Amino acid sequence: MSTYRLKNLLSPRSIALVGGSPRQNSVGRAILENVRKSGFTGDFGLVNSRYGEISGVSAVRSLNQLAFVPELIVVTAPRGSVPELIDQAGGLGAAGALIVTSGLGHGRGSLAEQAERAAQKYGMRLIGPNCMGIMMPEGRLNASFAAHMPCAGSLALISQSGAIAAGMVDWAAQRDVGFSGIVSIGDQLDVDVGDLLDYFALDGKTRAILLYIEAIKDARKFMSAARAAARIKPVVVVKSGRAMQGAMAAATHTGALAGADAVYEAAFRRAGVLRVSDLRELFDCAETLGRVESPTGKRLAILTNGGGIGVLAVDRLVELGGIAASLAQDSREKLDAVLPPTWSGSNPVDVVGDADAARYTAALEVLLSDPSNDAVLVMNVQTALASANGIAMAVSELVSTYRKQHRRWAKPVLAAWIGADQTIIETLSSASIPNYPTEDDAVRGFMHLVRHREVKEALAAVPPEMPVSFTPDIETARGIVLAALADGRTWLDPVEIKRLLETYDISMVQTFAASDVDQAVSCATQLFDQGATVVLKILSRDIVHKSDVGGVVLNLTSPQAVRAAAHDIMSRAQKLRPDARISGVIVQAMVVRAKARELIMGIADDPTFGTVIVFGRGGTAVEIINDKALALPPLDLHLARDLVERTRVSRLLRAYRDVPAVKPDAVAMVLVKLAQMAADLPEIRELDINPLLADESGVLAVDARVAIGKAAPKFKGSGPSNFAVRAYPTQWERHLQIKDGWRIVARPIRPEDEPLIHEFLKHVTADDLRLRFFAPIKEFTHEFIARLTQLDYARAMAFVAFDEASQDLVGVVRIHSDSIYENGEYAILLRSDLKGKGLGWALMQLIIEYARSEGLKVISGDVLQENIVMLDMCRQLGFEVKTDPMEHDLCNVKLRL
Repeated sequence: MSTYRLKNLLSPRSIALVGGSPRQNSVGRAILENVRKSGFTGDFGLVNSRYGEISGVSAVRSLNQLAFVPELIVVTAPRGSVPELIDQAGGLGAAGALIVTSGLGHGRGSLAEQAERAAQKYGMRLIGPNCMGIMMPEGRLNASFAAHMPCAGSLALISQSGAIAAGMVDWAAQRDVGFSGIVSIGDQLDVDVGDLLDYFALDGKTRAILLYIEAIKDARKFMSAARAAARIKPVVVVKSGRAMQGAMAAATHTGALAGADAVYEAAFRRAGVLRVSDLRELFDCAETLGRVESPTGKRLAILTNGGGIGVLAVDRLVELGGIAASLAQDSREKLDAVLPPTWSGSNPVDVVGDADAARYTAALEVLLSDPSNDAVLVMNVQTALASANGIAMAVSELVSTYRKQHRRWAKPVLAAWIGADQTIIETLSSASIPNYPTEDDAVRGFMHLVRHREVKEALAAVPPEMPVSFTPDIETARGIVLAALADGRTWLDPVEIKRLLETYDISMVQTFAASDVDQAVSCATQLFDQGATVVLKILSRDIVHKSDVGGVVLNLTSPQAVRAAAHDIMSRAQKLRPDARISGVIVQAMVVRAKARELIMGIADDPTFGTVIVFGRGGTAVEIINDKALALPPLDLHLARDLVERTRVSRLLRAYRDVPAVKPDAVAMVLVKLAQMAADLPEIRELDINPLLADESGVLAVDARVAIGKAAPKFKGSGPSNFAVRAYPTQWERHLQIKDGWRIVARPIRPEDEPLIHEFLKHVTADDLRLRFFAPIKEFTHEFIARLTQLDYARAMAFVAFDEASQDLVGVVRIHSDSIYENGEYAILLRSDLKGKGLGWALMQLIIEYARSEGLKVISGDVLQENIVMLDMCRQLGFEVKTDPMEHDLCNVKLRL
């Protein structure tokens, strides 16, 4: 993730426009006029080799003729000149370029590649090409060809489409919604969605981030940036292309179920990003998130002068997962006192069609003080009996007063004025009340707030530890896969599949592969001797779904029946699929579990996000039923349970009538094991268990297919190269022996370590905490500790150290890389009663070893001058120690790797 020099591009002190045009309705002319109108206060220059003046602005022929070095150059010049312009700007010392020009091409030898190479030579950052530009209202910068400049506000918009960005600006102008920044990223030659997520996540002026995405270029980078940003503030995305089919030709049911948009949905969910379906919903989300904070719950009170519209609002609320708030008895009595006898008596609070401003405000005051709700929606249907505008003014004044009195504890108040004119919209908007044209939009707006709170809680949750630990036989599993690859095969045979699943403690029905009829009879006889009934299935790498060719025969009870069935199956397959290679038949014990549920689960490969885990209802009609959910690995039990619960078939896993519930967590554990298998064996391209039978005794795989291929790294960096989310790095678990034979176990931190961190901090003195955090710390909140324990291991690492004998947590060391992954900033904290025993030295050496393995060039940190012990250790480890030039009580320490 790289925020390197982005501040120079988005808040530049000087700009040069290269290629401004005198021609009306041209991009160059529009950007020139917008820069001037925006009132940019820094140095501004115009570069044009053909004109000495454009629209009253003097121009120079080249960048080196400017009286200043521009931090940012905005390029609208012809595409052929772009690489040379970037090279000139970099040579002068420009920090970056906004390339509006389109048509630079893609790939080797293109103008785009030449421009990128020139920028990299000087460390320049590039936005674009083929973009609308940037708008930063707070910095009074409009370097775009949008029709309007938005007002300053708290929303950031990152868009892959210039037209979408322009539409958002027009909408915002009508609704009095402001932006902290709007960036159209175009072809993302350099700066991409992940970079800008990092930037706006740390921007104090940004309350929420809106995304318009067509495609993700670097999935691992996006996931890391989006997850980090979503922990801090709402991130909302609308993605086009939902109806497009998957980009791969699926060979299994799981592959077919993992369509491209379904994988994006899973990725957004894992990252904590709120997905909306269209621009209208994005506008509504912006309306809500740009004005109010999320409520503490999802109980909504509704105040209306129309009973019908109130009922519609409740219907939509319940459909979307919200709760119609009940009224406290005290509140009901207060409403009885201020409302006519004909009021509804419950939520929705219908104050009757002739309600005026006084009646509205009286009822609203009661609802705002009622602890039984978490937010209030005020609705108005205009009548000739009362002024809708007057009611809006009164409600706005009351809400403004209420917020001043309660500040951060104020409940969200939303509004829906049906048929409202612009005056009413402006009245409500000026009071920062999110307002909508219909009750449906308003309820959706409320649920966006609820979903954001739920996402934030999920990101900060402490996943449970696995109730059962399992140790897969990775060596045997890898041997099975590599042997098949060495044989030139792309599919495992049924016996290999059974062995593979068993190495991960996944039970499969007894299975044999028979190459001819006689061998089928011999295998079946072994099963008959065990008292089993037999099923035969066609064995062919070319027949994906056996039932399509009548390739399954059940309930065989004698050798004669097996002989006849085997002959029929192979003959029928050869007739219906003369092109297919028939290898024989599969012989399996017939499993009869009358009350078992048929499930499907497996591994699929997505061209953008890599490995995906699929779960759903199984059987031959899985694509027709289409009851499935997807998740990006790695998985723990918490994530696996969530994956299961997102399907309709999950309801059948619970007990009903005379059917017992499926064994707790049996299904979820198989999903966890499959995710681990995908991490250990990237050669598995697709895996399909269908059906997996699940009942009160556990789970059993009946049929499975496994496609294999040479492992092709999809993502850079350590960890499984096929995972967009980096897996837990078990390879960094260490056993250390330090002074006096003290044995320590160090490992990467886990989310479930949060309680251990709380306990550990009780053994750290206030003075040691001050030395670590540079300020007195009175309380460590759940949110604070969750941010420390929940790492995606892509940009940060933390090691926790335990006393091997007592298993007490005794120290923590962490490192966080900078935006260009060159410098890592470290921090270390030990139990105060265990200092001076060599633990700090051992943990510092461990983090240095880790930084070297990740390719970092420098480790740095800030240490208080009074922290003599730490400074002395840094010097012994080879760090440079210098007094901070700005804060003399600090030392900057730096180790070049």
